[in-house]
Amino acid sequence: MIINCKSWHSLRYGTISPEALPQIATRLGYEAIGLTDINTITGVYNFIKACKKAGIKPVVGMEFRRNRANELLYVGYATNEEGFRELNQFLTDYNLARQPLPDRPPAFYHALIVYPFRLDAKRTLRENEFWGFRLSQINHLHQLDQRILRRSVVLQPITFKHPEEHNFHKVLRAIENNILVSRIDNYTIAQADEYPLPVDELLHHFRAYPQLLKNTIRLIDRCNFQFDFDSLKNKQSYTGNHYSDKLLLENLARVGLTNRYGKGHEAAEMRVGKELGIIEKLGFTAHFLIAWDIIRYSKSRGFYHVGRGSGANSIVSYCLGITDVCPLELNLYFERFLNPSRLSPPDFDIDWSWRERDDILEYVFKRFDTDCTAFIGTIGTFKYRSTFRELGKVFGLPKPEIDKLTRNYAHHHEDNSIVRTIQKYALKLSGFPNMRSLHSCGILISERPLTYYTALEMPPKGFQTAQFDMYIGEDIGFEKLDILSQRGIGHIYDCVQLIKKNQGIDVDIFDLDRCKRDEKANEHLRVGNTLGCFYIESPAMRGLLRKLNCNNYETLVAASSVIRPGVAQSGMLREYVRRHHDPAGFTYPHPIFKEQLGETYGVMVFQEDVLKIAHHFGGLDLADADILRRAMTGKKKSTLELERIKKKFFENCAARGYADSLTKEIYRQIESFAGYSFCKAHSASYSVESYQSLYLKVYYPIEFMVAVINNFGGFYRTEVYFHEARSAGACIELPCVNQSDVATSVLGKKVFIGFQHIKSLPTKTAEAIVEDRQSNGPYQSLGDFMDRIPIGIEHLETLIFLKAFRFTHQKKQELMVEARLSYTGLRVDQQGRLFENPPQKFALPPLDSTAIEDGFDELEHLGFMVSYSPFELLKRPMEGRVLVRDFLRLEGKFVEITGYLICIKDVPTVKGLMNYGSWIDVEGRLFDTAHFPHDLKRFPFRGAGCYRLFGKVVVEFGYPSLEIKKMLKLPMIDDPRYEDSKTTLNVQHWKRSLQHDHQVITRKPHPGKKEVDRLFGNE
Repeated sequence: MIINCKSWHSLRYGTISPEALPQIATRLGYEAIGLTDINTITGVYNFIKACKKAGIKPVVGMEFRRNRANELLYVGYATNEEGFRELNQFLTDYNLARQPLPDRPPAFYHALIVYPFRLDAKRTLRENEFWGFRLSQINHLHQLDQRILRRSVVLQPITFKHPEEHNFHKVLRAIENNILVSRIDNYTIAQADEYPLPVDELLHHFRAYPQLLKNTIRLIDRCNFQFDFDSLKNKQSYTGNHYSDKLLLENLARVGLTNRYGKGHEAAEMRVGKELGIIEKLGFTAHFLIAWDIIRYSKSRGFYHVGRGSGANSIVSYCLGITDVCPLELNLYFERFLNPSRLSPPDFDIDWSWRERDDILEYVFKRFDTDCTAFIGTIGTFKYRSTFRELGKVFGLPKPEIDKLTRNYAHHHEDNSIVRTIQKYALKLSGFPNMRSLHSCGILISERPLTYYTALEMPPKGFQTAQFDMYIGEDIGFEKLDILSQRGIGHIYDCVQLIKKNQGIDVDIFDLDRCKRDEKANEHLRVGNTLGCFYIESPAMRGLLRKLNCNNYETLVAASSVIRPGVAQSGMLREYVRRHHDPAGFTYPHPIFKEQLGETYGVMVFQEDVLKIAHHFGGLDLADADILRRAMTGKKKSTLELERIKKKFFENCAARGYADSLTKEIYRQIESFAGYSFCKAHSASYSVESYQSLYLKVYYPIEFMVAVINNFGGFYRTEVYFHEARSAGACIELPCVNQSDVATSVLGKKVFIGFQHIKSLPTKTAEAIVEDRQSNGPYQSLGDFMDRIPIGIEHLETLIFLKAFRFTHQKKQELMVEARLSYTGLRVDQQGRLFENPPQKFALPPLDSTAIEDGFDELEHLGFMVSYSPFELLKRPMEGRVLVRDFLRLEGKFVEITGYLICIKDVPTVKGLMNYGSWIDVEGRLFDTAHFPHDLKRFPFRGAGCYRLFGKVVVEFGYPSLEIKKMLKLPMIDDPRYEDSKTTLNVQHWKRSLQHDHQVITRKPHPGKKEVDRLFGNE
C-alpha cells in the first residue's frame, strides 16, 4: 500500500536509501512497496535487488515534477519493461528539449498514471489513469462522487523514515533552495506525515473506503516490471549480423597481424587464433569492432591516440591498431584480458589530445544510433568540505566561520549549539547523493534504445547522459567505452608539427622500436632527465627512475605501476627497488610467488599479479579472482561480495596449510592495491607514450618544450618549461606584436612567448593581433597598431610593459606617454578606420628604466621572469656554495644550498604531515628535498621564491636528495618601479601559482624503511 516512496536519489528531498525501503516494508508488514523518485530512475536497480532479497514485490515508477517550482504533476508506474521505457522516453523527450513537463502526459499503453487529487480538479481520466489520495485528504472523501472513488487509489507519500527526520528533509530543501532553514516553510517541502505507518494502521485510516484499498491492490498487481541483470546490454552487432561481425574481425586481425609481425610469426598467429575464438565465444566481437571503427575515423583525421586498459593485453587489439603494445614482447597475462569466466567485455580506455576529443565524441554520437548512445552518469555525493559549507550557509553562519568549519577536522570545531547541530547533519549527509552529472569519459553504446534502462538528461556540455553511474551500469550489464583526453598526446602531436615547420624534418613518432631502443633516450631515462615527458616527469617518478637505473622499456613498464600510491602505501615500492638491486638477497614468501611473479621479484606490481596470486596461491577460480581484483581497484562497490571472496580466500589458504600470518600478509598486500594499481598493459601503454615524449625531448628539445608549453604543461608550472627550453639552448623572447602568436612559437632557436601567457590580455585581443598581422602585414609603429587593433589602454600598457613594441626601438616609458597622449578609446569601427591621422611627434624629456624594472614587469604580467633569474633579485648575496652536482660526493654530510622552489607535495606519515619539495639551483639543475614533520613545523614553507636550505645529503640507490633541518625564505630586492620602496609588489598570482595542494588528506600514511623491512622480513 505504500507505492509512492522517494529515496535519497530524489536529490535534496528524500532521506532513505533505495536498499532500506524493502527492509522498512518488511518490518511494517507490507508485501509490496513502490519506488517513485522525482524525475529519475537512478535508484530503481538497487531497489529491485533489495526487494528480491527481502521477498517484497517491487513496484517501479517515477514522480513527475516541474523542477523549478517542484510542483507534483503525476506519478507514473511501469506495468512491464515497455511501460518503463514509456516513462523514461517521456521524461527524456522533455529533458533533451529542455522543456517543462506538461500538465498531462500522453496516453501510455504499458504505464499507469496517478494524479494527486485536488478538490478543484476537473479532468476526464483515461483507462490507465487514477486519482491518488493521501492520509491528510481522508476527510474530503465523503464529499466525492462514487465515480471518482472507483478510479482512486491510496497515494500516501513516503519521504523520510520517521517523524524526527522531517527536520533533516527541511535541511535538504534549504540546501537545494539556498535559503536559511528558518525560511524553508515558504517553499515546497514534504508534509510532516510523509513517513511509513504499519500496514494495519494505514488500512485502519482508510477502512471506510475499501474501494480505494482494492483499487490500490489491483494497481500493484498490474505492475510487474522485471529486469534481467545477467544479459549484456552493450551493442551486440556491429554490421547487423553476428556472422558478418565474426568474418570482419577475423579479416581485420589477419591483415593487422601481417602488418605488425610480417608473415610466418607462429607465436603471434597462435595467440590471434586463440583470442578470436574466445572473443567470439563470449560475444565480444562487436565491442572490438566498435573500438576499431572509432580508431579508423581518428586515423583518417590524422589524430594521435593511445589505447590502454585491459583491452591492451590483447594481440587482436594490437593488430587492429587500437593499441600499440605488443603482448608477446611483455608476456602480458591473457587471463587478465579475457577468460572463459569473464562476463563483461574488456575495457578500452582510449586517449586523444584535449583539442581533438570533442571531435571524436561528436563522431561517436553521430556514427551510432542516437537512441542507443549516451554518456554514463555520475552520482556526486556530499564531501567533507561541501557538506560543512552548505550546512553553514543554511544555518546562517558568516563566511569566516564557515571557512573555519571546512578547513578543520570536526574535533577542532568550536563547541556551541549551532556547530553541534551542523555536525549532526553533516554526519547524516556523509556519502549522501548530492547531484547527478556526466562521467568524464565513459560512453554507453547499447543494443536496444537506452530508454529501456534509463531516462536521459542533457547537462550543459551538450551530450545526452544516463541517470545511473558506472557501478549501476556494470550491475545491469553495461560496459562503458572510455573516450579520454590528455595533454601528453597533444604535446607529441604538436612537437612533430613544430619540427616539420622549424627544421623541415618529418619525424615518424610511431617507429616505436627506435624510440624504445635509442641509447641516448635510455640514458636520459636512467638519470631522470625527463622533464616534460608524459607520466615520467614528476619528482617521485624521476627519483624512482634513478633509483632503478631504469634504462629500458621493461623496467619502465614496472616503474609506471610501482609508483602508484597503493604500491607505495603497502611498502612494496621500497621493497621492489631493494630487490631490483639485490635479486639474490631476498626469499620468496612461497614457491608460487617465484613461479608467478619472478619477473617482479615476487612483488605484486600489476593488477594481473593480484589475479595470479588470488588464483594460484589463494585457490580462487578466475571469476572470483577477477571480482577480487576489480574490487581492489575500486570498480566494485559491493562490500558483501568482497567479504564473501575474502572469506573464501582465507579458507582456501587454511586448507592448503599456509600459516595464518602468511595469509594475512599476502591479503594485506592485495588489499593495498585498492583504487590505484595499473594492469600491465595499461602501464605498457603509458610507457610507450613516455618513450615517444622522451625521444622528442632528446633530439628536438626546443620544439618539444614549446609543445609542452602550448599544451599547458604537465606536472610543473609554465615557468619551469621555459627554463628547460633555455637550458636546451633556446633564446627566450618576450611577446612581440610582430613575431608572437597566440601560442608560444619557435623560429630557429628563438622561442617567442605566446600572447596566451599574458595574464590580463583577453583571448579575443590576442587573436585579433595575430589575424590582423597575417592579413595586413607587420605593425609599423605603436600608432599603426592602435589604429588597427581595438584595445583598451590597460591591455595596451601591459604589452608595452612586456616590450611587445621593441621593434620601434623606443623605450617603454616613451611608448607609455605616446599611448596615453594619443589614446582616444575609439579607433576602429566594424567597417574599418574611422579616420587616419598622420603620426604625431612629441617632445619628451629623457626617460629611462632599469633592467631590474623589466624583471618585475615580467613577473607581474607573465608570472615569471625572462630577463632575470630569481637568484639575481635576492636582497642579499647567496650563501652556501654547494651545488646539485656536488651532492653525490657529499653523501652523509650536512650542506647549505640556495634553491628556487618549484613545487611542494604533502605526504601523511604516522608522525604527522611531511613535505617533499622540488627546486632548481643557481646552475639550473633540479633537486628534491624531504621535510619531516618535526622540522617542517619549525621551518615551514612560506610561498614561492628562493630559500636557503640546510640539510643532510642522502643518497638512496644512486639518487641524491636533501633531508632538510632548517630553511629560510630569502627576501627579494624592493620593487624599483614604486617610489615607496616598501610598496608590496602585486604579484600574488605568482605566489599562488606554486603547485601545492592544501586539501585535507585522509589516506593512510606511507610506511617508513623500518616498517617495510619488518613487513618483508628484512630486519
